[in-house]
Amino acid sequence: MDKWLLEQLKTVTPEEQAYLNGDSQVRKDIYTYPCQEDTACKMSKGYTEKDYFEIDCQLFLQEGKLLTVRHHSRFVEFPVHKHNYIEIVYVCAGKIIHYIDDKELVMGPGDMLFMNQYVEHSVKRAEAEDIGINFIALPEFFDIPLQMMGKHNVIADFLVGTLRQNHPVPQYLMFQLEEQKPISNLMENMISSIIWQSENEDVINQYSMGLVFLYLINHMDMLTRDSSQNYEDVLIQATLKYIDTQYKTANLGRIAEDFHQSLPVLSKLIKKHTGYTFQELLLRKRFQKAVMFLVETQLSVEEIATQIGYENLSYFYRQFKARCGMTPSNYRKCHKNDTIIKI
Repeated sequence: MDKWLLEQLKTVTPEEQAYLNGDSQVRKDIYTYPCQEDTACKMSKGYTEKDYFEIDCQLFLQEGKLLTVRHHSRFVEFPVHKHNYIEIVYVCAGKIIHYIDDKELVMGPGDMLFMNQYVEHSVKRAEAEDIGINFIALPEFFDIPLQMMGKHNVIADFLVGTLRQNHPVPQYLMFQLEEQKPISNLMENMISSIIWQSENEDVINQYSMGLVFLYLINHMDMLTRDSSQNYEDVLIQATLKYIDTQYKTANLGRIAEDFHQSLPVLSKLIKKHTGYTFQELLLRKRFQKAVMFLVETQLSVEEIATQIGYENLSYFYRQFKARCGMTPSNYRKCHKNDTIIKI
């Protein structure tokens, strides 16, 4: 890396000086709005407010800017946290160590790490010679890079799936590049342009990042994927989540298209991992919701049928009776005060 630029990045910031002076906790007020922390999520994971927080990109991006960089703060342990943006980490010198699901990811000079939006992770204390750069970008920043590299490659699938949040993607992609010169030159140019606020920097950096992605596609042999779950497991979890949230309109063709899978392959995987076909899973979810609406609400049977995706009321009646042994109206009378049964 350019020696002069590296020396600039090694300069101790006021935040880092506070840690050197004895502060042992990350300055969360720099990184997050207190009201945005997801308390329910924290408690469900067993975390406390002391050791969990979400970093907000709006605290770092200047108004009207799509991208900024921030060098990773040294001399302090970063506890479990997440981001509301896709994080791209580039190591300029030394090493930066992340922990995701208790897996240690050791990054050296030239290495790049893409982390899924909202993935929970922690970072080991970095020392004076450990220089890591965090790229913080709005979703719109990736429009041009995605156009440049096209569809159906690992990086495009990762970015699109992460931004849409409806596509199974790994928690991270890590490229161990050992300072590939074309890539390091582009990364240094982006870092410099942002630090010095060059004219038209956003557009220039969009094309520069697109070139980086194209180079990375040619270095798939240097890619380390998230291995905490295999792709089939991630795909099935995403399918079940899709059914759970979109049961009214869910269809196998739509999800197969979103996940870049053929209908026969996806159908086979669903049956293999759940023991049910997609249609059976969808019907189970719909009738679970129908039972809940009958017991817990005053909605009419016709309204309930529409709510779960049935336009033909007679067909809904027949399906319900076949599954529950009685009509929806009789079920409501018999089970009004009962615990909801599983369908």
